[in-house]
Amino acid sequence: MTNSKRKSSASAKNTDPASSSVSEKKAKRVKEETEEELSNTDAVESPAVNGDASVRSSGRKPVKKVEAVVKDEEESRFVGEPVAADEARQKWPHRYLGKNKTVTIPEAKGSVPPKEYIQAKRHFTEALVDGRVLFKLGDDGYVQAGEGEDYYICRIVEMFEGVDGEPYFCAQWFYRAKDTVIQACSNFIDDKRIFLSEIKDDNPLDCLIEKLKIVRVPLDVDVATKRAMLANGDYYYDMSYLVPFSTYQNLPPDNEADGNESDSTISSESDSNVAVTKVSKTKENKKPVMRMLDLYSGCGAMSTGLCLGANMADVNLVTRWAVDLNKYACESLKLNHPETEARNESAEDFLLLLKEWEKLCQSFSLVGGGDPITVEKNETENAEDDEEEEDDDDGQDEEVFEVEKVLSICYGDPKEMKKRGLYLKIRWKNYGPEEDTWEPIDGLGDCQDKIKQFVVDGFNSKILPLPGDVDVICGGPPCQGISGFNRFRNKDNPLDDEKNKQLVVYMDIVEYLKPRFCLMENVVDIVKFAKGFLGRYALGRLVSMNYQARIGLMTAGSYGLPQFRMRMFMWGARPNEKLPQYPLPTHNVVTRGVSPVEFESNTVVHDDVKGAVLEKELFLGDAISDLPPVTNDEERDEIPYKEAPKTEFQKFISLKKKDMPGFVGEDSSDHLLYDHRPYKLNEDDYQRVCQIPKKKGANFRDLKGVRVRDDNRVEWDPNVERVYLPSGKPLVPDYAMSFVEGRSLKPFGRLWWDEIVPTVVTRAEPHNQAILHPLQDRVLTIRENARLQGFPDYYKLLGPIKERYMQVGNAVAVPVARALGYSLAMSCKGAATEGPVYTLPKKFPNLEAVAVEEN
Repeated sequence: MTNSKRKSSASAKNTDPASSSVSEKKAKRVKEETEEELSNTDAVESPAVNGDASVRSSGRKPVKKVEAVVKDEEESRFVGEPVAADEARQKWPHRYLGKNKTVTIPEAKGSVPPKEYIQAKRHFTEALVDGRVLFKLGDDGYVQAGEGEDYYICRIVEMFEGVDGEPYFCAQWFYRAKDTVIQACSNFIDDKRIFLSEIKDDNPLDCLIEKLKIVRVPLDVDVATKRAMLANGDYYYDMSYLVPFSTYQNLPPDNEADGNESDSTISSESDSNVAVTKVSKTKENKKPVMRMLDLYSGCGAMSTGLCLGANMADVNLVTRWAVDLNKYACESLKLNHPETEARNESAEDFLLLLKEWEKLCQSFSLVGGGDPITVEKNETENAEDDEEEEDDDDGQDEEVFEVEKVLSICYGDPKEMKKRGLYLKIRWKNYGPEEDTWEPIDGLGDCQDKIKQFVVDGFNSKILPLPGDVDVICGGPPCQGISGFNRFRNKDNPLDDEKNKQLVVYMDIVEYLKPRFCLMENVVDIVKFAKGFLGRYALGRLVSMNYQARIGLMTAGSYGLPQFRMRMFMWGARPNEKLPQYPLPTHNVVTRGVSPVEFESNTVVHDDVKGAVLEKELFLGDAISDLPPVTNDEERDEIPYKEAPKTEFQKFISLKKKDMPGFVGEDSSDHLLYDHRPYKLNEDDYQRVCQIPKKKGANFRDLKGVRVRDDNRVEWDPNVERVYLPSGKPLVPDYAMSFVEGRSLKPFGRLWWDEIVPTVVTRAEPHNQAILHPLQDRVLTIRENARLQGFPDYYKLLGPIKERYMQVGNAVAVPVARALGYSLAMSCKGAATEGPVYTLPKKFPNLEAVAVEEN
């Protein structure tokens, strides 16, 4: 994690010679500056054209008075009367605990190491640095940095004489954007913008360089307004940057920001919580339904979980719009969420459509701005009309097509004529639905009334969102360019890869619609590949849009699934909202896989894992042992349940819709068991699977003719003749022997009842992954995979078998989304606790079980 740079810090480990070396470097620097100014005074006095490079890099203004600089070798010292002893002890009690130079004090959180504090003899409110610069308590300034580095920026929150007689100041640090986790993507951030941190530490007084004017500005205004408020100041700040979970959030109230009262960090927001609560409650009264847009929605797992979780906390979150390029996924989502406007189109076209839709609404005076619409016939059509008139004169009538109704709207090339643009779907008078066609809007100049009626009706029913209509945007933009399966990954410029461009589109849509909240999901590689460039890019974009933001890494199994599966979740929240937290794990699952070193602290885990009260981890048998047996060639999409649920998980996952916590609606019907059918293996693979023993850990290595060496690599057994199937193909295929250089256990591997699955896959083929049922000669069914992802049994999928496997494999684990939805609701209601993480209610989400236990 990019921590604050504190090379001038004076902790217990700092020695007096170290402090002296800083002073010596500083004196040498000032001497060089003095000589340069004496030799070229005019150059210093004249203003830089377009910003002098040296001034721009450090932000430091050139010193104009040579006489003041010459005095630099004078000692830095406190001036004025010291703070009264009683007042000092009351404000800074941690400085008056003993006579030793430092005292170690344990931190409130058990996982945070104890902190050493230099002990004080007395406190001051003013100091004269280098005999020329007067600093007061609460002033901002530059601090000496390493050679070749920009000066550090701080606020002075204490001035004191240590028990060792040395003068110190305590600095609360500001970060430049490039010094935060954004790093290389800081180009999105104004170079005058800095971020207040919670990091404070002690430094020798003579490390101070120059005073700065740093202005606090509102977050929710544009850069030009902030620059205007800065006036002749050096920097402005509008957010806090907290290292845990790479958090950018609202500043604390003014009286907390100066940090003068005590050594408490600035992460407390108890006062601002009150304001947020008032804002949220007012909004909730005016708009009881929170509308969500699910981008790259797939079959709707993420939005389903978010809605269930939010509704459990009495926030009525509804997925109003969804967009996905896969038509089968859209059909599945629409089947399960009839209230959702599911659009089968690319996100790029969706954004272009939104912009055109706003223009249409403006043209009919439904929203402000824009000009009246004028749709004219083109020259070709006019010529055709002239020809038709001539034909009419000859007495040869032709059929005239009349628009009966405008049905829909899209942006793209629906007629596949390589002519992209805005199209309307038309129902022709005296023709049925099978004759509906897509027509370019610029060719419909003679049906203004029909277009207006469609736009007015669409505006009232919100078939498309306008800026300000969306409360929440969720989605996982695909980034295949970072996939480990992609041998041609662009490590130098990941955004130049077309396969990663959807991340840009996602952020463009957020910027256009300006939702109250956004939640982006992605694979962990987004913060690993190319030094986490894409994750930093996404965070930088949100912060540049004045969104509060944070990153968390969450494991599916930690929320009640027998699956490890870690994913990245990035929250964003508008300035007047409370930034949602990450729910802490509810189940005792050890996180598998390596978290990126720099983002390791972003993993959502309990600080005290041993002390946390967690539910027992779930295994494969807990999820699927009650499902009826099916064969490799099962073709039914719906079958009856045969056994009663055996575990708490099975009872919960098989609930009716109306009984599912968080479901809002009237559906009380019973449901059959949907999608409990496997991908049908070809005859050769089926023959192979039938010979895999039904035992834990069984795989292709158990087949005849395979021998395992001492180094755990496989080889052909020279004493066994190679076995062939009836088709003439070998029982053990060559690819199984060579996979991962012969070390893999995955080809034709059986899962077992007491195992946790690494990750649910999108392709149900056993050639390079362990996906065989423990006791049945087949791969796991669609429904078994769906249970491992936490889909309720009532959630039915559509499309070919392979497509349904993909929908499940690409989904966000529903229990994780449900927990995040609950967190979102807590923020909307102003009921969220402090900090980046929080504890879910006991037995979440099966809260009825708690009531039964208590009764």
